[in-house]
Amino acid sequence: MYPNAEVPELVDWPRPASIDKGQVLLQVKAVAIKNLDISKAMGKHYSSSKNPEGQIIGTDGVGLTPEGKRVYGFSKDGMLAEYSLVDSHFLVPVPDGLDDATAAAIPNAVMGSAMALLFRAKLQPGETVLINGATGVTGRVAIQVARYYKAGKIIVTGRNKEVWPALKALGADQWITLGEDLDILSAAIRQINMETPIDIVLDYLWGNSAAAILSGLKGNGGFTHPCRYVSIGGMTGDKIELSSSILRSTSLQLMGSGLGSWSKEEVGQRLLEIIPVFFKLAAEGKLEMKTRIYPLDQIKTLWNATLDSGVRAAVQIF
Repeated sequence: MYPNAEVPELVDWPRPASIDKGQVLLQVKAVAIKNLDISKAMGKHYSSSKNPEGQIIGTDGVGLTPEGKRVYGFSKDGMLAEYSLVDSHFLVPVPDGLDDATAAAIPNAVMGSAMALLFRAKLQPGETVLINGATGVTGRVAIQVARYYKAGKIIVTGRNKEVWPALKALGADQWITLGEDLDILSAAIRQINMETPIDIVLDYLWGNSAAAILSGLKGNGGFTHPCRYVSIGGMTGDKIELSSSILRSTSLQLMGSGLGSWSKEEVGQRLLEIIPVFFKLAAEGKLEMKTRIYPLDQIKTLWNATLDSGVRAAVQIF
């Protein structure tokens, strides 16, 4: 529980006194701390509370039901506490062989790419997918999700090419370096799109790289290959300059995938059908998700930590 978004502090907080119908009180075991959680706590995310001070942070985690069942759940009221009220309709059992921290970290990372691929872009087997910003946790999981759902070719972008062998091992087929010269990125996209037309773009970065990719997809007056461009994050900028000529010259669908853009039915399907699949893969060692575990009393250390690329922080509570 952290009453100050800039400098997290542990405080005593009363256990929920009442439980509404459709809720269950979880004894929380582990909570993954994501960029989403930090942005919400600092009031910088579009879904942030108007008064982030005094609220419980952490959107999802793993805990025990009153019957002792280990489950994953999420709460609009926060999860980083000893006990949390969660929606009983959206609980997902955690399989044996999958530790609490990994189980807490997987759903958000899977959610971004799976929701974008299945519900927004409607990926078809064999299609070419470009992942803009694939070196972080969510990007690496996106590679694995796209491969699982039978993408034909997976192209990835990133700044540090030293991680390319690791991304290739996860299932990526081609690397594009994100450098300072955006014209080089546009030219690379243009060439690839001519050779292997890009069906779907999953964009975790937005900002200048998104503008360059869209420029690379721009048509020249002839027929163009349809492309579904899905914005999932804005790690390198919230705004871009977009020429109307790109939209007019290209068979392009531009859409977003995030909190508020999905229906309740889609979220329910994601939790109850999709997440168990990836929990099972992780338990069998077929899905890579690296975590760094912090005890609850080291939240300040976690808050200011710089983690290695591809590693997600998780707080162990019990």
